[in-house]
Amino acid sequence: MVETTEHIINNSIESDYSKSISLEHRKKFAQFFTPFPIAKAMAKWILGNKQLKTVLEPAFGLGVFSRAILSQNKEINIKGFEVDETIFGNAKEYFDDFENVNLHLQDYMYNDWKNKYDGIICNPPYFKFHDYDNKNILKEIETNLKCKLNGFTNLYTLFLLKSIHQLSKNGRCAYIIPSEFLNSDYGKLVKTYLIKSKTLRHIIVIDFEENVFDDALTTASIILCANDNLTDKVQFSNIQSLQDLSKIDEIINKYPNLSETEQTYSFTELNPEIKWKAYYQKQNSIKFKNLVPFSTYAKVVRGIATGSNEYFTFNLSKAKEFNIDEQYLLPCICSAKDAKTSFFTKQDFEELKKSNKSVFLFNAQNSTDKNISSYIQKGESEEINKRFLTASRTPWYSLENRKPAPIWVSVFNRSGLRFIRNEANISNLTSYHCIYPKQTSLFSEIDIDLLFAYLLTDTAKQIFEDNSRQYGNGLQKFEPNDLNKGMMLDLGLLDKQTSNDILKLYKEYKSLILDNKNGDEIIYKIDQILKEKYSEKKHWA
Repeated sequence: MVETTEHIINNSIESDYSKSISLEHRKKFAQFFTPFPIAKAMAKWILGNKQLKTVLEPAFGLGVFSRAILSQNKEINIKGFEVDETIFGNAKEYFDDFENVNLHLQDYMYNDWKNKYDGIICNPPYFKFHDYDNKNILKEIETNLKCKLNGFTNLYTLFLLKSIHQLSKNGRCAYIIPSEFLNSDYGKLVKTYLIKSKTLRHIIVIDFEENVFDDALTTASIILCANDNLTDKVQFSNIQSLQDLSKIDEIINKYPNLSETEQTYSFTELNPEIKWKAYYQKQNSIKFKNLVPFSTYAKVVRGIATGSNEYFTFNLSKAKEFNIDEQYLLPCICSAKDAKTSFFTKQDFEELKKSNKSVFLFNAQNSTDKNISSYIQKGESEEINKRFLTASRTPWYSLENRKPAPIWVSVFNRSGLRFIRNEANISNLTSYHCIYPKQTSLFSEIDIDLLFAYLLTDTAKQIFEDNSRQYGNGLQKFEPNDLNKGMMLDLGLLDKQTSNDILKLYKEYKSLILDNKNGDEIIYKIDQILKEKYSEKKHWA
């Protein structure tokens, strides 16, 4: 063996590798290493299979899971797959004297479909659909699993589904993956497969305030599966930090008995169509009655995507440099941080413009001006026209058709959604989504002040939070449909007097904000009015 078994178990291997290999290389192969304490906890689930003889590690890396298993049972036969020659060479050196560790420099997704294993343990690569051979790998899945998946599916979920397929009778599977799929649109079909397989046993979500992987902004969940008939329940749990790993041990030690204090559901109770955070995270919406989807009163769409902000955005200096007349420039908020309060006014726009901020988009598709032609030729010489978005437009330098939205909403946030009233009537890039109020029988567009007043309250933000997507370090993200499908108080049920009371407070709030004063107390009063009208008192204990 290489020195001693303890040398192989040592958790400094990943640290040494990360210091010697560039971050660019590690990102190319999605090499974000699992902390050894988590690998050891996951290994315990695999070792709980009393019939364990064979183990597969589909994304081997430096074999952290195999090391965790070997530290407790040196006789297990392990097979590993790896696609990166660099890390494969390192792993071969570390495990060279382990005759029971068989490593393959091959892509797991295209190999080994017919073999079954008593244990499969993995931290798969995290690639979005446009970063891997999406089309062909989805064909592999469809052919072998008879399962058709969304084309936007992340690669890590495909690893998981294949591994579940490869479990022998009583076999166990342990994966650590981003929890994004639990609450995303493409995850619906993945969750459907997990339910149908009846192998899912535990989903352990690691608290969002702590990054599990170095250099990766993502949440983590531990998925534990078993191909046995010991239970028909799935348990959802949270752990608050990496120091709270004893909870995982408790879960594993109790199996197949499930903790009465945790959320447990039968397979028939799980709904793949909804965000599964409803099963493991307290929902704010249960505190309120008379809720409707936000799409009842408004439509949310993303902001303008240019395909190359560097090329399309302009400030006054750039306009002067290329002699682009302002008539060919579309006023636009180009950076989220440039809208500092709840109201963005024409004066705010002019101040940004004078301070040479980027507040315009190149918008000259019908121009014959020679300076415009010259700038278009510049873009073509830099192959801006061949980028993913620009190549699909005719002409390539035309902008998406988005009329200015009366309300903007932040895409990413850590302290709650930001809603901004666009009183300057300008366009916005994708750092904000556009909100267009609808005209309905109960709610006309002239009541936009009432809608905006509601959106500024903590109640509105907390209810929307039920439909957010979580990333590392407490970062939240909302896609347009997360908001469209999110719930809100049914403002159409407010009586005229209450509506007028809210609007009066709103005007007072707006006056304070425009005078650079604090209006939090006013929004608190609006919030209290709404809570009084819509609260389910029994949930406010």
